[in-house]
Amino acid sequence: MAAARRLHHVRLLLLLLPPIFSPWARPASAETPGGAEGRLLCLCDSPKCQEEQCRGTRCFSSVRVGSGGVVFERGCLEGPKKTRLHCSTAPSSHQAIRCCSRHLCNRNTTRSSVMALLPSAPRGEPAGYGPGTLALLALGPLAALTLLATAAALACVRLRRGRPRRLQESDTERGVAAAADGTVGCNSGDDTLAELLDHSCTSGSGSGLPFLVQRTVARQISLMECVGKGRYGEVWRGQWQGENVAVKIFSSRDEKSWFRETEIYNTVLLRHENILGFTASDMTSRNSSTQLWLITHYHDNGSLYDYLQRAAVDTRQGLAMAASAAGGLAHLHAEILGTEGKPAIAHRDLKSKNILVTRELTCCIADLGLAVTHSQADDRLDVGDNPKVGTKRYMAPEVLDESIQTDCFDAFKRVDVWAFGMVLWEIARRTYSNGIVEEYKPPFYDAVPNDPSFDDMRKALCVDQRRPFVPNRWFSDPTLSALVKLMKECWYQNPSARLTALRVKKTLDKIHGSLDKAKDS
Repeated sequence: MAAARRLHHVRLLLLLLPPIFSPWARPASAETPGGAEGRLLCLCDSPKCQEEQCRGTRCFSSVRVGSGGVVFERGCLEGPKKTRLHCSTAPSSHQAIRCCSRHLCNRNTTRSSVMALLPSAPRGEPAGYGPGTLALLALGPLAALTLLATAAALACVRLRRGRPRRLQESDTERGVAAAADGTVGCNSGDDTLAELLDHSCTSGSGSGLPFLVQRTVARQISLMECVGKGRYGEVWRGQWQGENVAVKIFSSRDEKSWFRETEIYNTVLLRHENILGFTASDMTSRNSSTQLWLITHYHDNGSLYDYLQRAAVDTRQGLAMAASAAGGLAHLHAEILGTEGKPAIAHRDLKSKNILVTRELTCCIADLGLAVTHSQADDRLDVGDNPKVGTKRYMAPEVLDESIQTDCFDAFKRVDVWAFGMVLWEIARRTYSNGIVEEYKPPFYDAVPNDPSFDDMRKALCVDQRRPFVPNRWFSDPTLSALVKLMKECWYQNPSARLTALRVKKTLDKIHGSLDKAKDS
């Protein structure tokens, strides 16, 4: 687990290093001997190859590390967009690619030379700090000075040649531009964020953009207005190339939350319509202070908590909100097996403030800074390095009385289901039936103070075994009555008796189907 933690630190440090020093980046304008059209002859020994040689824009050699071992392939990439995307993607813990631009230049590439790009300790080295790591730490300051001197010299040469390249600062100008020293993270031209993300999801780079592109996008965002504040910092509406994005700015004391959320959002196959779309993460300096940025999709309806205070919903809208949020939670909880799989993820701080409402009045889950992951392959439970706990008002009884099995991943999923039952209750209160609706109130508004303490909540749930108040009118409405039954199955005192997130989703879909049938009849 310690080795994995260092691996994630290495990956995130890529966000902080100038792109010029990236070993896998190549100048966008590099000439190729294949002519203006860039048709290179490359060695091809991939299972997809029909012949021993192929032609393309760039040759490549790659390794993928999975449960079945190491897969080494060589071949060619076709088209400038695909070439930029793959060749600028940083190596991950399980995948690396090396590109070259001369005829048959990948012929002499070996598996070990490409595996050397993987950001992990050398094979056979113990999990602790080996001699190579200690030497790196000792020579770090000297290397940093050397790199700075090299960068200054290169900058002077560029200036003398009259070919300086500048990072674009305005979000209304061209797309992702080349970095200042001639290297490229990903030259996007006029691509939108959606197009960039669509391409990146096919490259094995996780749920967001490649790391170098994340840095470039982050530096071109203009902050427009502050739209929210919380214990972590602030949320701003920003703009990139005319598109709205949300910029979550963490305070320096909450660096662990920023690090963890970045780590989780870069999980392969995390992207889902009911999980907040991740764009980029960066550590930047503004007004002489360091800021930790997390850049995501922007939803102008705000959180479910905000929306329910402003507006009530009809039964169809309420069910759509509940079912979509349940779909996001089910995807989080599910593990996807395979080389490019996804670990199971428990949220640990699910509440209406951490669920956003889209323009279509569906929901997506956000704020993954306290998430915990689990993989069946090695039975590893990763709780991160963040000592914070969830929101007291939404805590399950086993968390409050400290009886939760913290070494069991299923225990964390059951805590999420308890909290989701509270969210269902909030939606039900603001759902019309027979022209009647209650004003918004948070769970246990009638049992604990406005800012309840840990002891307040423990007494209400563990000693008095209280549950949120259910008005009589809900039982006279078939939809709300079905929701009451469902939320109560999320609130069992015994965690193992609670429904799974997938069962909650299927039940909500069934209730929605019954509503449609009633309308048709």
